[in-house]
Amino acid sequence: MRKTSSRLLALLALLQTRRQWSGEEVAERLGVTPRTVRRDIDRLRELGYPITSLKGTGGGYRLDAGAHLPPLLFDDDQAVALAVALQTAAAGTAVAEDAARALSTIRQVMPPRLRHRMDLLRVTATRPAGGSPDGARLDTRVLTELSRVVHTREELRFDYDRDRGTPDGRPRRAQPHHLVTWHGRWYLIAWDLDREDWRTFRADRVRPRTPTGPRFAPRPLPGGDASAFLAGRFRGNEGTTTDWPCRGEVVLGIPAAEVVPFARDGIVEELGPGRCRLTLGSWSWAGLAATIGRFDTDIEVVGPPQLAAAFADLAARCAKAARLDAPSARKDPGSGP
Repeated sequence: MRKTSSRLLALLALLQTRRQWSGEEVAERLGVTPRTVRRDIDRLRELGYPITSLKGTGGGYRLDAGAHLPPLLFDDDQAVALAVALQTAAAGTAVAEDAARALSTIRQVMPPRLRHRMDLLRVTATRPAGGSPDGARLDTRVLTELSRVVHTREELRFDYDRDRGTPDGRPRRAQPHHLVTWHGRWYLIAWDLDREDWRTFRADRVRPRTPTGPRFAPRPLPGGDASAFLAGRFRGNEGTTTDWPCRGEVVLGIPAAEVVPFARDGIVEELGPGRCRLTLGSWSWAGLAATIGRFDTDIEVVGPPQLAAAFADLAARCAKAARLDAPSARKDPGSGP
C-alpha cells in the first residue's frame, strides 16, 4: 500500500482530473478500501481543500472552488499573474500540454470572482525564433483592465507614455482587439479612433482612464491573425504578411551548424563540408548586409541585386572608415609634437 502522503497526492490528482468520482472508483484506483478513502478525504479537507461528499448509490466526491487556493494561498494578483503565465506557456512552447492542464486544474479550484477575472484574460503568445526576452514590468491591474476591455469590446481611453514615463500629451481613444506578447513584452493591438488606423501599443506604457467608452463592433484584423499581424508590423509591413520588406540569399564559407544559432528566423541549408546557404530577411538592405557581414567568412551573394548593392555600399563605408592617410591618424599619440 502506498504511504499516506503519496496516497493523498494521488487522491488529489484524481479529484482534479474529473468533476466527480464515486467512492468505489477512487478506492479501486488507489488500491485501498472505501473507509481509507473517507479518512484521506477528511485529511485533505483539514488541509483546506473544499471536497464535497455526494449522496446516492455508491456516494462520491467532488473538488469544489473555495474561498482561497489551498494550500498555496495566492493573493488575487498572484493568481491572475499565474493564469497569464500559464496561458503564455500554453501557446506554442515545449510544455504547452502540461501548461494547459495546469491552467485547467487551477481554474477548477479558484473562487468564482478570480475565475471570472481569469476567464477575461485571453492573450495571444508569440515566440519568434532567436533573441532573448526583454520583459518590462507591467502592473497586473493594468493587464487585467486591458484584458477586460478586449473581452467586453469597450472603447479604451488612456494616456500613453512614449518614453521614460512621459505621456505623449493628450488622452488616446482606441478600440482594443487583442492583447499579445512579443519577446517578453505585452502589446495591445487596437483601432486608433483619432488616427483611423490600426496601432500597436506597449501595454506597460498604457495608463487606462475611467470611465471607458461605449461598446463597439469588432473590426476584421488585417490578415485575421493577431500573432501574424504583430510580427508583420515589427517587420515593417501592414500586418497582412509576416515577410520582411527585404529578403536575400547568400552562400557562406562555414558549416551550417555555425550559422543556425545566429540566423534568427532565417533558413540555413547545408551545401557540403564548410559551406551553407542562408536566406534571411531584415528591415532594410543595408541592415541585411550588416547582419550577414558579421559572419567571419567569405560571402557570395545569390540575390537579389539590391543585396549585392548594399554590400558594395557597406564595403565603401568600411573602407572610408579604415583610411589612415590623415597625419593625425598616423601619429603616435604618445610621441608628442
